[in-house]
Amino acid sequence: MKQNLWYDYFLKTLDEQFPKKSQLIAALMDLLLLEREAIYRRLRKKVLFTVYEVATITRAWNISLDKIINTSEGNADFRLKILMSVNPTERDVRMMQEFVDSLKFLKDDPNAEYIEACNILPMVLLSNFPQLIKFYTFAWMYRYGGEHAPHSFTQTVPSEIMMEWEHAHYENLVNIPNIHFIFDAQIIYYLINEINYYASIYMITPEEIGVIKQEIRAFLDYMEKILKQGHFPETNNRANLYISQTNIDTGYACYCSEKIKASKIRTFIMNVIVTQDDRLFDDQRNWLHLKKRAAIQISGADEKRRIDFFRQQRQLVDSLPG
Repeated sequence: MKQNLWYDYFLKTLDEQFPKKSQLIAALMDLLLLEREAIYRRLRKKVLFTVYEVATITRAWNISLDKIINTSEGNADFRLKILMSVNPTERDVRMMQEFVDSLKFLKDDPNAEYIEACNILPMVLLSNFPQLIKFYTFAWMYRYGGEHAPHSFTQTVPSEIMMEWEHAHYENLVNIPNIHFIFDAQIIYYLINEINYYASIYMITPEEIGVIKQEIRAFLDYMEKILKQGHFPETNNRANLYISQTNIDTGYACYCSEKIKASKIRTFIMNVIVTQDDRLFDDQRNWLHLKKRAAIQISGADEKRRIDFFRQQRQLVDSLPG
């Protein structure tokens, strides 16, 4: 690869980190401990960033060096980001904050879009339902926590910073002009089945099930109200919900605007693989739109389908003890 190709791409990536050149220069001065003129020379390509400086920048700002180096090779860039954990590291928190901040750019683009297909309740919609977030955190820790796995639901305490992050994520999501969710038809059934399993091995008490049961009902009430109105009350941006006719094996989502193109795949309940590779983004977005067209829309004018869907979900919730 020609040197100027990767370097131009690297400079373009730096520009994308900050909306104003002055902010980029100030951030680089603080990070690299260089004078303003030294930064200017590097950005103008009169002097190149050293290998150490490139490594420092990419590490501090979570920039994929592989993607920069392979920008003309046709390779896909993947990064595993833990979007939810009980004890997040500083790096986890920084990545989460960068992700949430990037969503702010979508609200100013009338064509910006968020679309997600999922087989568990989307975390971004659960910011006002802490017991449901706690349950999914508990399920993740039980399966993947190793020696730190909880011995009961009671012992699980989601971190405050993660709860704050979910609130910020939701506040940015509802500012996106076009929002689409595609639910697996069995999404509530899967949740009920999992709660019953943990109850059967005495890891969750009947009293705790009763509290979770109330929150599932409240979530269904919340979703039905939004879909009946046709929009999120905070922003009046349209909310669309579709029920998939076929099973969804995990969670898939795409964020799209003139400035941002990113796709993500949920793994292990609380982890997400994020990629900004253009080809993979296009493939996943096309798949999501095909999935949407083959699903049943229960938002909008079809009131009977919406009523029937939520009635069936409430009957499933009523089957829970407590």
